[in-house]
Amino acid sequence: MKIQYDSQLGYQKEAIDAIVGIFQGQETCESNFTVYSPEYLAKQKNLGFSDVGVGNRLTLTEGQILQNAQSIQLTNGLKPSAAGEVDKKNLDFTLEMETGTGKTYVYLRTIMEMYEKYGFSKHIIVVPSIPIKEGVYSSLKSTQEHFKELYNNVNYNYFIYDSSRLNEVRDFAVNDYLQIMVINIDAFRKSFENPDDKRSKANIIHRYNDSLGYKPLELIRNTNPVVFIDEPQSTISTPLAKRAVQSLNPLCIIRYSATHREKVNLIYKLDAVDAYEQKLVKQIEVGSVVTEGANTEAYIRFLKVKIGKGFPKAQLELDVLRNGS
Repeated sequence: MKIQYDSQLGYQKEAIDAIVGIFQGQETCESNFTVYSPEYLAKQKNLGFSDVGVGNRLTLTEGQILQNAQSIQLTNGLKPSAAGEVDKKNLDFTLEMETGTGKTYVYLRTIMEMYEKYGFSKHIIVVPSIPIKEGVYSSLKSTQEHFKELYNNVNYNYFIYDSSRLNEVRDFAVNDYLQIMVINIDAFRKSFENPDDKRSKANIIHRYNDSLGYKPLELIRNTNPVVFIDEPQSTISTPLAKRAVQSLNPLCIIRYSATHREKVNLIYKLDAVDAYEQKLVKQIEVGSVVTEGANTEAYIRFLKVKIGKGFPKAQLELDVLRNGS
């Protein structure tokens, strides 16, 4: 069965435009870096590939980015970010999208738009778990034909990071066309758990590799990637995980979820009420509590909900009938 994608859904286009608009005025350009040191190249024979890497390059000033972001936030009815909340060295934005409204499609198409408009060719999608990683990869496969039709047969490569296939990291760094890496947070966070850990305990991405002439992470850092965080309430729920994401040297961090714990520079919002009013999701009805054979009304009160790994946990307060009283 072939999935048909609708490229004209207004709310999805608004979400895409919200991120793309942050970089309004950006020149189409790239940065270059040396993949191999002269000493390393002198020791190798017949390498057969380029020693020049290609990365994203940001030309806008912090003031321009802040102005763009504030304009988008006001248009979307959101509180504008203040000066100091948008830092060029740590650009971080949040999109809230209700479950079932196509956030994966939105951020994949955002990648296409940013490449077409600004030449940002290096993108990393960080996910919290293996099932979500596989789901994102499946979406990349199913949207490939759709995106090629929308974006003039755009040439791009996508892959799941695998420590046994580090040549894909080199290709990610040296190819000058659009590259998309999908990676699980656990694949590169381990070396941050304990600074005293032995080298053998660190993720392979942090270890020097003879065939690369670098640590894989160093190659990735040089590309200055745009980093998309899927379900940040799980992916970067700890300070160590946040440090790991920062170690990627991101040009920008963009968070997507329906249930954010932390909303940093909220740039677009499509919550449950918005989604229902736009008829994007079905109505959820909550039945009232009714008692039979009692003179007093039933009492139940919702106190709080805790969202973490596994199912959400709710805390309730209620009257309970015990021993007839």
